[in-house]
Amino acid sequence: MSDSDPQLAAQLKFGEPHAARIWNYWMGGKDNYESDRAAGDAVAQVYPEIVIMARESRRFLIQAVRFLAAEVGIRQFLDVGTGLPTMQNTHEVAQAIAPESQVVYVDNDPLVLVHARALLANTTAEGTTTYVHADYHDPENILAEASTVLDFDQPVAVMFMGVLGYEPDMDAVRSIVTRMLADTASGSHLVLWDGTNTSQAVVDGANRLAESGGVPYILRSPDELATCFAGLELVEPGLTPINLWRQDDPNTKAIDAYGAVARKP
Repeated sequence: MSDSDPQLAAQLKFGEPHAARIWNYWMGGKDNYESDRAAGDAVAQVYPEIVIMARESRRFLIQAVRFLAAEVGIRQFLDVGTGLPTMQNTHEVAQAIAPESQVVYVDNDPLVLVHARALLANTTAEGTTTYVHADYHDPENILAEASTVLDFDQPVAVMFMGVLGYEPDMDAVRSIVTRMLADTASGSHLVLWDGTNTSQAVVDGANRLAESGGVPYILRSPDELATCFAGLELVEPGLTPINLWRQDDPNTKAIDAYGAVARKP
């Protein structure tokens, strides 16, 4: 970040726990501070599986993007609420398979905006990687901005990777997803996962996160998350713990996060 960004710098409160930086810490990244590590450790004390969840969430992203790029032929990706870049980001996975892939990242976080500059420099000659600074509560604005890069007359993969838990109203979550997909072409896909209230330990972890000053994260039931896929065709194996999605090891223990990939008819 340069000195020419005083307004942006004022928004970056390094002494307060920050959702994207806490997640970056759990994933083993380096873009976090003491306040983030303290909040992250507080959660891990009561729910140590959070570190597994964070890293398995990236496996799910990689698996889903590979499937869409290699098996379905999707060449356009709209990654909403992307967070801080770590390893194997959406554009890296997609463009490794199809160099011409067009990837638009969306986030409303000023810290992510700073790091997006690195993302923007990391693209193939044939493809495009860009960033829209917007809030997922305004899908129409996101679609308008993304349409300068993406062709919505062709299939698009719309991705919400563990971010809709920051919206407390489930009706609002369903509205966001529906509005984001409304103008996409047939053959577009939704990729979505979120944390679930499927164990007492994860509920305790969510409570500890809020107590530590982090942004509260609302855990939902798998049945609630399933309503986000209404009217879509679920890809096998359907809505499942993310670490079991296309997982061949029968001994893998399910984690408290469910996700799916689904096709728009």
